[in-house]
Amino acid sequence: VQLQASGGGLVQAGGSLRLSCAASGGTFSSYVMGWFRQAPGKEREFVAAISWSGGSTYYVDSVKGRFTISRDNAKNTMYLQMNSLKPEDTAVYYCAADLSRGWGPGRYYYGMDYWGKGTLVTVSA
Repeated sequence: VQLQASGGGLVQAGGSLRLSCAASGGTFSSYVMGWFRQAPGKEREFVAAISWSGGSTYYVDSVKGRFTISRDNAKNTMYLQMNSLKPEDTAVYYCAADLSRGWGPGRYYYGMDYWGKGTLVTVSA
């Protein structure tokens, strides 16, 4: 599967952005999907994941209540709605897809099977 993230940009603190991840070359509904991010000088971290049908989601504590992950299997697309953005959310955001780990919190700490190129989100103070 090939993944392409888009929607990044520059936003002021407190603002919102919606990221999209378009998938091609695979059966989209077969993949658990997720978002990761890597801030300058830091390691990549897990942000959110969504199950195959979209019925289950989970988030890293730092974004709970502010970010919402969703997917549209008919459009082969995943989204990340980011509200109340903070400067510490500044990072390159990557979408990812997984076939091998099943579903459950903590399974994606080290990543997923397939990765797209990232999109940069910059939040100014």
